[in-house]
Amino acid sequence: MILLDQVSKTYDLATSQVHALRDVSLEIPAGAFAFVLGPSGSGKSTLLYVIGALDQPTKGQVKVDGRQIDQLPRRERNAFRRDEVGFVFQNFNLLNNLCALDNVLVPFLPGGISSDLRDRATALLEEVGLGNRLDHRPSQLSGGEQQRVALARALLKQPKLVLADEPAGELDSVTGAEVFGYLRKLQQQHGATVVVVTHNERYLEPDDLVIRLADGRIVG
Repeated sequence: MILLDQVSKTYDLATSQVHALRDVSLEIPAGAFAFVLGPSGSGKSTLLYVIGALDQPTKGQVKVDGRQIDQLPRRERNAFRRDEVGFVFQNFNLLNNLCALDNVLVPFLPGGISSDLRDRATALLEEVGLGNRLDHRPSQLSGGEQQRVALARALLKQPKLVLADEPAGELDSVTGAEVFGYLRKLQQQHGATVVVVTHNERYLEPDDLVIRLADGRIVG
């Protein structure tokens, strides 16, 4: 599913360089639930962004489902992110002027929203316990409710790949466990590959794939 070969990412600053990833090679099988663990500044989020084509490696190859996504033209990379990857971020990335239902539908707005798609989005919000919050804006929702809206948005794509960056980082332990429950349901029932970046090992299970980073390198 995911194959990285000698991937490095360097950011050029005004007076120095930051080596976020250093010769990272790894393979994540299709259908895996993978954790990327490490302290702040270890390169976890950069690794996630490179896999999701949100950022380009400085060198090396990134393949997803056999395609070398780092070499795709910009339009095809955009289509890959839009159509095949579900993103879940720590800060939710919801639009404040839209209600919960419309936030779930945002990725599909350029192509138009059919009644069937709206019905599916409504059903997903009901599934994550927000059936009575469809018309609420983010400012009217708790952090846990906002993260569930973000999850529903990711699930609406029916993605093969879900990338989550500290999805429980702003949540209490009970709500965080609920969020991971939804992610695991997506993996177990729909066969999605899930990659989670976190510094918290609380939600690990025995069959999970664990990748440990430090200073931009895989250390375990």
